[in-house]
Amino acid sequence: MLASKLTIKGQATIPMQIRNKLNLQVGDKVGFTIKGQEVIICKVSPFDYNYHQALSSTLSEWDTKDDDEAYHDL
Repeated sequence: MLASKLTIKGQATIPMQIRNKLNLQVGDKVGFTIKGQEVIICKVSPFDYNYHQALSSTLSEWDTKDDDEAYHDL
């Protein structure tokens, strides 16, 4: 297991072996997926990131408490 220390600002250095494996460069975006007690980190391509950012702003019609309750188990 690789480890990194969390700073007071909530930042941590991604270990070099992981940066190399994901081919991460300065300015790259990373994504996080939570699965139980584990977190998966991945490189997010700029196209995907921009697409998802733009897409999320179009989904406001589903942004209600009723929708959250109706679709919480999907």
